[in-house]
Amino acid sequence: MTDTLKMLSQSSSHPLEAYIERLKTGGALLPDTSENVIEVVGILKSYGIVLDAYYRNLLYISEHQFLVFFPFFKYFNGEISFAKLLRHWGHDRINFEYAEYCMKAMFWHGGGGLDTYLDSPAFSARSQSAIQARIKANPWLIGLHRLFPEFLPEHVRQLSYYSALGQFWKVMSEMFLILSDRYDQGEIQSISQVVAHIQAGLVAAASLPITYTVKLRNQAYEIVPADAGITFLTDVAVPYVEAVFFRGTPFSGTVSYNAQSHQISPDQSRFTYGALYADPLPIGGAGIPPTLLMQDMRHYLPDYLHDIYRRGLRGEDDLRVKICETFQKSMFCVTTATIFGLAPHPLDTDDPEQQRQNQVYLEGWMDRLVQSRLLDVQAIV
Repeated sequence: MTDTLKMLSQSSSHPLEAYIERLKTGGALLPDTSENVIEVVGILKSYGIVLDAYYRNLLYISEHQFLVFFPFFKYFNGEISFAKLLRHWGHDRINFEYAEYCMKAMFWHGGGGLDTYLDSPAFSARSQSAIQARIKANPWLIGLHRLFPEFLPEHVRQLSYYSALGQFWKVMSEMFLILSDRYDQGEIQSISQVVAHIQAGLVAAASLPITYTVKLRNQAYEIVPADAGITFLTDVAVPYVEAVFFRGTPFSGTVSYNAQSHQISPDQSRFTYGALYADPLPIGGAGIPPTLLMQDMRHYLPDYLHDIYRRGLRGEDDLRVKICETFQKSMFCVTTATIFGLAPHPLDTDDPEQQRQNQVYLEGWMDRLVQSRLLDVQAIV
């Protein structure tokens, strides 16, 4: 426990009570400084560009690689050339593997209406129709389906997450790029305005329907139809925050998967491998999935942010670590917008009962953030 956390513990009923009070007065989890504004807006511009590439590929895979078991060219979005293949082999490309890492984290942790729907009889019936159309006249796949009747439906469930995450990131990409445009125009000058922009975007997209349709043999098959009632905020955005911001998955090579070593909790709800907890130093190393994201974002840093990094003590040598630290700052802004958007009552309410419910709600969030990088990002300049 850090000295700051100890101080907070001695002066309040909750170790992060200071942040609860800050939220109640409309403040953000990240301090409102000009340096933080520049960093957050700059990194979200880079992230928005990367997310644009990620979401397009996820949607391409879900729609055009349906039950393709050896998808050698799934990262090419249907545009295959020898020059592009050489760039791919030379790693001169977007690391779409990270997009799949996030998708698999969501798929594994579940939660929300999409997860419930994918275990329903309605999904089973719809997926079977698409599966039969896909394996028609393919004896090998027909035999595989008969021997292992849950194998192909499980793949369809995963493809549904490809599509859902792609649709979610499409909205977020546009939101972050518009934020950058507003900053360039002088409309965004504070962290509170950054949070308000993100919150407004989440609210505007909250009821956006999440659907999934695949076209096979010139016929469309609705796997997640509109009448399933799956929506952007509660069924995709909230599970995404839970799976990617908080839980994540243990990074291979940093912990032992041996059950006898007890390095990984058997309770997934206690996982703390998400973006809000990640140590920037391991993230800068090979084999750690978020390193792929940092590598992608370094190519699209706006000049004003790149110049700040170059002036640092190590210049370009620790660029991925600096990007990760800034990225975590931005994710605490997104988390703040999420907290505001999901609050049971206005946080500035004067009603005692509503104040009590808000306190319980905020303490629940702070309980999750005690072990996060929240205190660390307060001092990073």
